[in-house]
Amino acid sequence: MLRIEPREAPSRWWTLGVPVISALLALLLAAIPLAAAGANIVEAYKQMFNGIFGSVFAFTEMLTRATPLIFTGLAATMAFRAKLWNIGAEGQLYLGAMAAVTVGTGLIDAPSFILIPIILLAGAAGGAAGMAGPAYLKVRFGADEVVTTLLLNFIILIFLQMMLEGPLQDPMGMGWPQSEPIVDNGILPQLVPRMRLHSGLIIALVAAAIAHVMLSKSVWGFKLRAVGENAAAAFHAGIGVRRTLMSAAIVSGALAGLAGVSEVAGLRGYLTTDLSPGFGYTGIVVAMLAGLSPIGVVISAVFIASIFVGADTMSRAIGVSSYLSDLVVALSLICVLIGGFIAKYRIIRTNKGDV
Repeated sequence: MLRIEPREAPSRWWTLGVPVISALLALLLAAIPLAAAGANIVEAYKQMFNGIFGSVFAFTEMLTRATPLIFTGLAATMAFRAKLWNIGAEGQLYLGAMAAVTVGTGLIDAPSFILIPIILLAGAAGGAAGMAGPAYLKVRFGADEVVTTLLLNFIILIFLQMMLEGPLQDPMGMGWPQSEPIVDNGILPQLVPRMRLHSGLIIALVAAAIAHVMLSKSVWGFKLRAVGENAAAAFHAGIGVRRTLMSAAIVSGALAGLAGVSEVAGLRGYLTTDLSPGFGYTGIVVAMLAGLSPIGVVISAVFIASIFVGADTMSRAIGVSSYLSDLVVALSLICVLIGGFIAKYRIIRTNKGDV
């Protein structure tokens, strides 16, 4: 007979190595559908590598794609650490972007060093508001935040469409559902001349560093982890569980809102309904692949962005479907879940009569 039992204390290297091994295993498994499509495996991965590191443009495009994933990965991490399952980062991203264009398209006339922080704060507040509601319903009435945050995504997208065909619509856009462009003083500066990489990446890295310090060094981080490990025990220890959950929700939503700001003020310059190709949902994969570690989120986001950007190049070079990148991301998540289970539990064989 087989029995599953917890491991006593998995080593730190084993815990850190699981995501790396999972990512490599996902790439190996992706070779199977590549071979089935008739592609040369070595050439396919060579083209993928060139699509990421083959030029300055390719590398900066990868980092540009990773920037919103860092924000949404951090949003999922901060919520999941408290066992608060935020599935609504996609909607919170759009709320942050709407708040950014509301104050950044001429409402406030100020120099860049004043206007950009205001836009960032507005976007963070918009995202936080999108998560505060479901969190309150959870702590006050016990509502399932998975359902409320997921359904709120669709409500926010419908609201966005209404706003882009109404108050936020660009009068010079020839009827196209898009917002007015953010004024020049509100645009995030470029990091590399003539490239799309912008300073939103720096903000994301700073946010990851702050999140790491807050989780590992602060009293608030201790309370957050305690609530996530055992909410009942945390309550009896004198920790305000409801207050901790609400604060985690606000931080999580704010980070997702900053993802929207980075895209609209750093990349596009204006808001449309296709601003995000699913950054909010992919952020969950980023967080899980990182083992809910803020520093790991940066590495995980870069890996997944590399897969997406590299797969696009590979698709054009050897004629295979670009949807292969989605497959690799899905395989990575499955491998991480299996690896996480193996890291925490072991399967032992017992005799039939053993208890």
